Parts: sequence; C-alpha cells; structure tokens
Amino acid sequence: MNTAASGRFAIKTSELTRQFGTLTAVDHIELRIPYGEIFGLLGANGAGKSTVIKMLTTLLSPTSGSAEVGGFDIAQSPGEVRRRIGYVSQLVSADGALTGYENLRLSAKLYGLSKSERDDRITDALSFMGLADSARKLVRTYSGGMIRRLELAQAMLHRPAILFLDEPTIGLDPVARRVVWDRLLDLRRDYGMTVLITTHDMEEAETLSGQLAILHQGRVSVVGKPAELRAGLSVELGADATMDDVFVHYAGGLIHEGGTFREVAQTRRTAHRLG
Repeated sequence: MNTAASGRFAIKTSELTRQFGTLTAVDHIELRIPYGEIFGLLGANGAGKSTVIKMLTTLLSPTSGSAEVGGFDIAQSPGEVRRRIGYVSQLVSADGALTGYENLRLSAKLYGLSKSERDDRITDALSFMGLADSARKLVRTYSGGMIRRLELAQAMLHRPAILFLDEPTIGLDPVARRVVWDRLLDLRRDYGMTVLITTHDMEEAETLSGQLAILHQGRVSVVGKPAELRAGLSVELGADATMDDVFVHYAGGLIHEGGTFREVAQTRRTAHRLG
C-alpha cells in the first residue's frame, strides 16, 4: 500500500474516526479527493473540519479507520506523508518580528532545502505571491492579506503535492480575499497542486472548489460539485438555491468572519478555540 502517489486519489479516507473521550468529533468519514483538485471542506463550528485536517497532516492520530495522503498511510508512514504536504493553519504562523524574506529563509531551512536551492525557491515564492517588494519589511507591518500570502509562500517552498489550508482567508477584507483566491487557483494551474481547504465563506467555496463536502456533527452530509448541489436543492425547494441555502440545508447554519498582524492573529486564535 505504501507506494508514492500511484493511485487516483491524493487523499483517501476509509471510516476515518476521531474521538475525544465520549465525544466523537469525526465519525467514520469517507473522502476521495483526486490529484490536482481544490476540494472544499465545509461545516459549522465544531463539525470536525479542523480535526480532519489534523489527522490528514499527521498532527493527530485517528481513533479508528484509515487514510492515505499522497499514496501513504497517515499512521504507518507519517514521515512520507509530511514530505509531500504543506499546511497553513488558522493561527498566524509567520513571525512578525522577522522580515518576509527571513521567515521564508527559516522555513527553507526547516524543510531541509539545500543552500543552493533556497535563494531560487524564496525568490520564486515571493514573486508568485506578489511580495517581492515587501520582502525586506517586518511582517508585523504587513496587512492581513500579505500575511496570508506569505504563509502560502512558506508552505509551497518545498513544492508539496498536497496543500492543506484551514480557513485561509479568515479575517481578510474582500480585496485581500480575492488576491488569495487568485494565488490558490494559480497554484493548481501552474504546479498541479492538490488543495484541501476548510472555509465558512460560501462564495469562496463556490469560486475555488471543484468538489466539496459538508460536515455535520462529524459526519459527511453531502459531497458534490457546488453547481450540482445548488441544482439538486433547487429542485427540492422549488426555487433557485444559493450556496448559503445548500450550507444551511446540510450543515444547519452560517458563519461570517471578518488588518493588521495583531488583528489577524487575534481573529485566528478565536476561530481556533471555536473549532
């Protein structure tokens, strides 16, 4: 089973489950995510989205069930999984006391990139994310959108096959959010990267996701393409359905999130505590 990237799916789970005492946070979920796709994982706070990502990135062990990421089992070959993924959490991972360039140089060292590779990779990442002119500025002077783009640059330095993003545009204004969306679409187009994204933003889900799954109380309520989910619900309702309608129908609620380095950090800390 442990052969690299040989199957059809970048991510495959089988009855993946995580319990915390008597609480079942993730309940026997089945996901099949093809290579080269942006896949949305939606759900209300506490639905299990972040727990799923933590298991798939080997930060949390499953209670039962299994999952493969990049062709490797998350429990049997966690090191091989980590070599093939990038991860951007809800919490601010960039260091505000360092410049953008210094953050990337530190990440390159942590990824084990050779000295000869580092400069070219950092230059490419800064250019790709539109941060070349701000590379020597302290990150604490960056806007929220710039911080997020820097974190994406950090996560792509080692050219991962699969990128995990937990609420990637949380707390960003509409303009910054659109810029991040454009960069994510570019990553898929230019690098063939598979992206798993959690979000509460229905416009984001529809703009980015080839397919999406909606979680409710730790279980998968529905999986499909955004347009197909809207069309199916429209038939059921007898009226045109929006993605908000789809979300409410399958997950039971809506969440709206909405600076500076300090403001972004506070917003993400709050979101993280809520699940």
